Amino acid sequence: MTGAAGGLGQALLERLARRDDLGGLIGVDAAAGRTEGVTWRTADVRDPLLADRLAGVTTVVHLATTYDGGLDGTVRRALNVRGTAALLEAARLAGVVRAVLVTSAEVYGALPGTPVPLPDGAPLRAEPDDGLVGDHVEVERLAAHAVRTGLEVTILRPATLVGGALGPAYDGTMLRQLSSPRLLAVRGIEPLWQLCHTDDLLSALELAAVGEVDGPATVACEGWLPQTVVEELSGKRRVALPAGVAVSTAERLYRLGVTTGSPRELDHLQAPLVVSSERLRAAGWAPMWTNEAALRAHLAARTGDSRTAAYTAAGATVALLGTAALVRQTRRRRRGL
Repeated sequence: MTGAAGGLGQALLERLARRDDLGGLIGVDAAAGRTEGVTWRTADVRDPLLADRLAGVTTVVHLATTYDGGLDGTVRRALNVRGTAALLEAARLAGVVRAVLVTSAEVYGALPGTPVPLPDGAPLRAEPDDGLVGDHVEVERLAAHAVRTGLEVTILRPATLVGGALGPAYDGTMLRQLSSPRLLAVRGIEPLWQLCHTDDLLSALELAAVGEVDGPATVACEGWLPQTVVEELSGKRRVALPAGVAVSTAERLYRLGVTTGSPRELDHLQAPLVVSSERLRAAGWAPMWTNEAALRAHLAARTGDSRTAAYTAAGATVALLGTAALVRQTRRRRRGL
């Protein structure tokens, strides 16, 4: 397992270490971790000698990646994309049989006419960008190439992540606007929210690691929450903008460098993206968390979290909310005149 000394990797390694049906566990990270019963091999996943560290490995779970929206984009992409490319090539050279990767349900793309829920085998239609979605689209391309070269690849695609005990670095970008006084919506469209708690991602990863799930599989809470429910739970009202205004303003703010949040963050406001997790369910998996419980946990854990607030301020939706508020203030002043 790569990225095994912290975060999602450490949490999964601790789960696997409690099993008695595995031949052995090897943790790969820049520094050795403390999980007992694990053989540690220190290496960065971009190390040209990584193949040597994978000697004797049959399955590699690649978790030396990041979902942290606060990271510099160049640093994030080097880790997520370059690191995955290096890992897959090293796995091929070392004779690894199977790799397990994690991307996001957002690779399907939130487009008008998308079925609700979306099956695991639906085509990937997300447009690549400079954000996390672009990272994941590229990782999916790398995975498809690895399969053509003979490597078996299982990819888990979680819905919007709720970091839980793993912290805000795993919170999905859709949750950014919860740090704002208002929630954004496109006029005439009711946004649908679907979440995935990291506890449920861990249980899905355990199944994938031991070979009980093949191919791509989505991971999510059952069903979805309409934004009216999210507003009620969060105690926030909405700001509704015309679709053209929302998209053009977000793109303008992004080009000007006012926000680092990709305009693609607005896609979920214009079309639903709800997945079924049918492949995992067929393997006996079921989520422990509901959308409502995961959202309540997020709201309770992140209230007053200065780190979350620091990077959410750069989100496209949050920047748009600020723009909309300024427009409303200007209109009120004009009426007063």
